[in-house]
Amino acid sequence: MESIEVVIETPKGSCQKYDYVPNTPFFKMKKILPSGMVFPYDFGFIPKTKGEDGDPLDVIVISEFESFPGVIIKCRVIGGIKAEQSEEKDSKKMIRNDRFLAIPKCSNIFQNVEKMEDLPKMITDQLEAFFTEYNRLEGKKFKALEKMNPREAQRLIHKQLQ
Repeated sequence: MESIEVVIETPKGSCQKYDYVPNTPFFKMKKILPSGMVFPYDFGFIPKTKGEDGDPLDVIVISEFESFPGVIIKCRVIGGIKAEQSEEKDSKKMIRNDRFLAIPKCSNIFQNVEKMEDLPKMITDQLEAFFTEYNRLEGKKFKALEKMNPREAQRLIHKQLQ
């Protein structure tokens, strides 16, 4: 499976949500999550891609470590969650905003994970619950549609390359 580079915006365990500021070397703090809520894994994007929401494609990097905003991690895609979310607060209009799952090439603990089914089901269930609650707190809806295998995820990523 070919690898991709992921730029981390928000590290695992962070209650601060960061966003990359395009065409600058900077990240801005977008918001602070409610007390006790943190990102379960590193959250970032695939450079040079563009999803239906106009942003680069979202990636959750499953690993045994947390990184920091701005780091680039070479990863392999193990699948994804096809999802829809409301475009804006209190909007009824839903747009596709998939979440791709990846494993760092340098991971020791997850080196044998090749597809989402190799992970404990609790991990993907908790990720869906996190994004549902994260969006609900913003007045948005998030709906997981179905899971993608690695081949389908890679195909969708290539389709969104700019």
